[in-house]
Amino acid sequence: MEKEKFLELKNMEAGYNETKILHDVSLFINEGEIVALMGPNGAGKSTILKAIFGLIPHTGNIFYEGEKIHPAPDRLVKMGIAFVPQGRRVFNNLTVEENLEIGGFFLNDKTECSRRVEHLFHLFPMLHEKRREYAGSLSGGQQQLLSIARGLMTQPKLLLLDEPTLGLAPKVVKEIFQMIKTINKNHKTAIMVVEHNLHSLLPITHRAYVLAHGKIVASDTGPVIAQSDILERVFMGKI
Repeated sequence: MEKEKFLELKNMEAGYNETKILHDVSLFINEGEIVALMGPNGAGKSTILKAIFGLIPHTGNIFYEGEKIHPAPDRLVKMGIAFVPQGRRVFNNLTVEENLEIGGFFLNDKTECSRRVEHLFHLFPMLHEKRREYAGSLSGGQQQLLSIARGLMTQPKLLLLDEPTLGLAPKVVKEIFQMIKTINKNHKTAIMVVEHNLHSLLPITHRAYVLAHGKIVASDTGPVIAQSDILERVFMGKI
């Protein structure tokens, strides 16, 4: 019997204003998987995440845990989906600890919020060391870790990550990917990630989708995608 898909998109089309970016996109992620969305700039990778999270309108259907959903950010957070956009968006004038507390605003329970903050400080020791410092004083890599940690305050079952290593030094990139692997392994969190750093990402992914011009042109396990020439052809504009 076929396993029920955790999150599934069927025939999705989406874009911005009158410009359509996604064309008949269908994909899925199972519980506990790391799934990568890959392709050149403008392929539609980030648009998929934004449509899933209800940040832009779409046509087609989205199913979550077997039920059709109509995405809206506040509703999805309560359902167990978190989105960490690109750009290391932190509240510069608040401390690290205060940034995390904002991530737990929906709890309405100070004790539970504090418990989750302390758990994340255990998971991210660097953030614990800087808990009283302003987020704006952190390095780019530290701000990205803070963004991811804040997303985890909701204890999501599904984490959507948009370019988590964009503009970061190689050493920090390695740390980010190790953290992604740890979150997935220890918390069984399903993770859908948009990423350009293919060399680091593919070894830890369960499956990957390759996009070009708003369409899925290939999908397979990380190792199979890595050994094929599909990425080279897509990035060279041959598809």
